[in-house]
Amino acid sequence: MPTLNWIGKESVVNHDKAVPFRLLKKVKAHSVGENSQNLIIHGDNLEALKALMPFYAGKIKCIYIDPPYNTGNESWVYNDKVNSPKIKKWLGKVVGGEAEDLCRHDKWLCMMYPRLKLLRELLSDDGVIFVSIGKDEVSHLQILVKDVFGDENFIEIMSREQKSGSNQGTFFAPQLDYIIVASKNSKHIRHFLVDKKEIDSISEKSLYQSSLDPLRGCTNQRYWIKCPDGSYVIPPGDIFPKIGDSEKIKPSTRNDKVWRWSQVRYLAERKNIIFKETSRSPLLNEHKKPSKWNVYSQNKNTEGMLPRDYIFGFTNSIGTKEMELLGLKDKFDNSKPSELIAHLISIMNADKEIFILDSFAGSGTTAHAVMQLNKEDGGDRKFILVEMEDYAKDITAERVKRAIQKYDYKDGFEFCELDKPLFNEGGKIEPECTYEQLATYVYFTETNTNINKKSIDNPFIGEYNDTEYYLLFKSKGKNVLNKDFLKRIPKHNRKKIIYADKCLVDEKIMEKQNIIFKQIPYEVRIY
Repeated sequence: MPTLNWIGKESVVNHDKAVPFRLLKKVKAHSVGENSQNLIIHGDNLEALKALMPFYAGKIKCIYIDPPYNTGNESWVYNDKVNSPKIKKWLGKVVGGEAEDLCRHDKWLCMMYPRLKLLRELLSDDGVIFVSIGKDEVSHLQILVKDVFGDENFIEIMSREQKSGSNQGTFFAPQLDYIIVASKNSKHIRHFLVDKKEIDSISEKSLYQSSLDPLRGCTNQRYWIKCPDGSYVIPPGDIFPKIGDSEKIKPSTRNDKVWRWSQVRYLAERKNIIFKETSRSPLLNEHKKPSKWNVYSQNKNTEGMLPRDYIFGFTNSIGTKEMELLGLKDKFDNSKPSELIAHLISIMNADKEIFILDSFAGSGTTAHAVMQLNKEDGGDRKFILVEMEDYAKDITAERVKRAIQKYDYKDGFEFCELDKPLFNEGGKIEPECTYEQLATYVYFTETNTNINKKSIDNPFIGEYNDTEYYLLFKSKGKNVLNKDFLKRIPKHNRKKIIYADKCLVDEKIMEKQNIIFKQIPYEVRIY
């Protein structure tokens, strides 16, 4: 598989591991409702993705992102924020002196690579990511996505009509942008379907397929079928069974062609069989002459059909109209229409209770789409938005608030800022860290799975693969593993991992009770 190289790549390939783990701090003044699972996070999306990891790793079913198109048009700050002061500062810190020599494509690739790596970790095994992109970076992004997600998990490049009637451009007036589609594991995703609620079509397929090898397990697939006029038909062959649709023979050579269905299935599904008269039937009649009938199986298609790789009807002008209806037209240019995001979520053919993540949230279109879908079909999908720019409160969250009010959505959301890192520069745990936050984090780093918070029962965190986990934390002067604590835990021989400030139990006793002590903060793995 071709690989992509660029200036600064070595500096960012493993940068996702060096990103500090930060806590999320709810800002009640900018939130809507109480204890919502919907999130809008203001902060660097790389750090925000890292903050989500212990809670959502492997849980996100759908990711949609609309990263900078990197067109080189500096007048459009959002679309080209790869050159914004924040990204420049990040590049200088991560890439170092080489950052001065980076062209805009190098910068864009440096920015995207670690973010895609974390997004992949957040996806569920049957999850799908959609990435909107323009012509300037689509070729680079295709290789980059294959590099991060694996060539076998690359699904498609969709084309979208983004605008019509424009006469802007150099040699051609651009009308298209693109959506790259990939998966965590293509073997686990469902078939994509479109228009499930509207399609009610009939598909027909000849019951005879000449390419079938009759000698490969087709022992009950050569038999007569009775036609509407009383005649019988059978695929071509050298040996024929007796007349009647209950008789069958085993093909003796490859000349004895067979039906696609076994006789048992044919008899069970005769209601789905249709006969058509034709002058060029491939079948023979009871006189071993060309028949005037052909036989078809039919299926009523009530589920849907494959989506097309060209999308039209979701132009940016619709997104602009949506912003206008919410009184935000002058606040944000070229917003994607919520119908586009709803379409992408719908074609996944997924359950109605999934998490959808957008880490380049912009005006909050993804949240709008999720809430509208929930209203239409009674679903309980949850959205997680991340926006690094300062308009996260005034545009992203405000747009979602206004949509909730205008369209009477039942959803709310929690607005969060990135708090201090869980660990300070000295490797110690920040004082603001709660018991539940550290317990969740410890469980994730030990098991690489997410914990059900309801199972946390201080000091018991949870169990996994026949191992129990305990945490002694936030009890001043009592975070000690001693004999008194041992009396409080079950007496069995299962492995127990206990985190505490110190241990006063003899090693022999620990070994006898199958206990492993890990000292806080030194043995808390920094993810």
